[in-house]
Amino acid sequence: MAVPQGPDGPDPMHAAAIDDAAQALLGAWDVAREQSSPRLSWAQLNALLVVERSEGLNLGGLAAELRVLLSSASRLTDRLVASGLVERVPGRADRREIALYLTPSARTLLDDLRTLRRGALGTVLEKMSGSGRAALLRGLTEYAAAAAENHKPSAGAA
Repeated sequence: MAVPQGPDGPDPMHAAAIDDAAQALLGAWDVAREQSSPRLSWAQLNALLVVERSEGLNLGGLAAELRVLLSSASRLTDRLVASGLVERVPGRADRREIALYLTPSARTLLDDLRTLRRGALGTVLEKMSGSGRAALLRGLTEYAAAAAENHKPSAGAA
């Protein structure tokens, strides 16, 4: 089902409701992040998730994924290395290039965060009707597929 359109695009009332719902969902991540040990900033959590998705990427790749300057990605990586969550390994193809990998501690931390997040979500989902949960799952699954399409490289891109 498409978001109803107004004269200038999506109906602002629906956009606001979707924004509120997205904020509630993101709140589950925030609860988990706040309860994590060590506590992570959003930037640190995002960096760990990027490294998890693309293990072995270099600092330039991390900066591009996070849409930050290379110097910012480097400082962020320094903090993650100092925390024992990321390790730098010389690249396989070019020993001057540094590849980033999660440590076992980071994997455990992300697993724990996901467990906390699922608990927070479960508490809210229990209050919803079965049909509401099914509709939410359908909508989020469709949203994830559409978002994935937006992140695919275009044809002919390097």
